[in-house]
Amino acid sequence: MASIFDILGPVMVGPSSSHTAGAVKIGLVARQLLGTQPEKAEIYLSGSFAATGEGHGTDKALVAGLLGMKPDDMRIPGSYEVAKEEGMDFVIKKKEIRGAHPNTAYLVLEAEGVAPLKIQAYSIGGGRIRVSKLDDMDVNFSAEHNTLIVHNIDQPGCVSDVANVLSRKKINIATMQLFRDKRGGFAVMVVETDQVISQHALEWLREMEGILKVTFLNVSGMV
Repeated sequence: MASIFDILGPVMVGPSSSHTAGAVKIGLVARQLLGTQPEKAEIYLSGSFAATGEGHGTDKALVAGLLGMKPDDMRIPGSYEVAKEEGMDFVIKKKEIRGAHPNTAYLVLEAEGVAPLKIQAYSIGGGRIRVSKLDDMDVNFSAEHNTLIVHNIDQPGCVSDVANVLSRKKINIATMQLFRDKRGGFAVMVVETDQVISQHALEWLREMEGILKVTFLNVSGMV
């Protein structure tokens, strides 16, 4: 059943739910997955985002999301100035990404003390998005649920080990998707959960054999 937000669209600042509210959401999700506010950001606009994004404020919306602003934040049009005040350096460029959705942004983020993050995501309207790449690995998730992302070596036992840790921590798995570049190469698990995963559990996962990187999207942190 459709909600009132599906019919009316999100509460937002800006002319377009796809080019503005969706862009803010992409920035917010990227910030969450990085684990902190970026110090440096390379932002690439593709397709319709590149063609009409400036008029719709897509560029300012992406920067606003990286700064932690929500789609209804009145500071979005002035996000460039806020970024300067808070010491976040950024560049925005246009880039045609072959096979990408028209409303696509690709971000490369850096901050001291955390691993760099590369994320590609696109807006599907109504302020909703889908993440299609993480650190140049294919993924596919909505960022509307708590989401655990585990980068690992593609070897036997990794999936069951992660599932076992979640079970022991009383975390219920809603969905799990597996991606890999090749057999025995690099792999990514995308696990949507009903509960928030504690920092202790995340550190436990990071110490496991074959695990390369662990990130967690806590949707309550974006409300």
